[in-house]
Amino acid sequence: MNAKISAAPVVSAGNVKFGNALPLAVIAGPCQLESRAHGLEVASALKEIAARLNIGLVYKTSFDKANRTSASGARGMGLEKALPIFAEIRETLGLPVLTDVHEIEQCAQVAEAVDVLQIPAFLCRQTDLLLAAAATGKVVNVKKGQFLAPWDMANVVGKVTGGGNPNVMVTERGASFGYNTLVSDMRALPILARTTGAPVIFDATHSVQQPGGKGTSSGGEREFVPVLARAAVAVGVAGVFIETHPDPDNAPSDGPNMVPLKDFEALVKNLMAFDALAKETGTSGTR
Repeated sequence: MNAKISAAPVVSAGNVKFGNALPLAVIAGPCQLESRAHGLEVASALKEIAARLNIGLVYKTSFDKANRTSASGARGMGLEKALPIFAEIRETLGLPVLTDVHEIEQCAQVAEAVDVLQIPAFLCRQTDLLLAAAATGKVVNVKKGQFLAPWDMANVVGKVTGGGNPNVMVTERGASFGYNTLVSDMRALPILARTTGAPVIFDATHSVQQPGGKGTSSGGEREFVPVLARAAVAVGVAGVFIETHPDPDNAPSDGPNMVPLKDFEALVKNLMAFDALAKETGTSGTR
């Protein structure tokens, strides 16, 4: 491992740049890749919104939800069916794509079709997975485990940069607070920036998740997504992660915390105003 490489302060995914002092960028899309038609529909809608707002957007969706609450939960299309769809979204729409990886063997294969490999929160300390993701040379977005303090992520980022890849981002998604509950500590955002040197992302939708809250599935309180997102952007972040869906109440996973697609544009427009104010006045905590 190469201990001399530091995290890059600005990371590029396709034509989208993430930096704590740069204008806000967005990572958005449905929790699961449900079908080719659904993936292209949501990606096309998000591209149009991003163009109207003049904001950088990375499309996110998952080919496999490997950590569902129950074995009966829908997991997604799977790797083989999803990769051609990811490639099509990149080529036909020109959007950078992000997806999760769960196993070492998936990293190189997924890297051929996407721009960002995401490490799920539950796997953020898995050294071999982090090194395999780093070895692809792609941007690696690591979600902070609900069980970690923000300063613990310096060691996680050190594994990615030690693998020779400075293109790493860290995502705050709340901390476990009793049973089936998460809490977001906004102090974590500047601490993550200071201790890792990496661009910081705030996951506004998983932060309102209630893990296992419905017994065989997770619950969520989507009404608080705008509240936490505004707070995070006012502190100052490189980007916001927002899962969105045309009909979240009938989505196969994470529906209770996804933002309805019809509400997405207004939310992002509001967040951009908060971001501009924070960064223009120098009050951003992650600068």
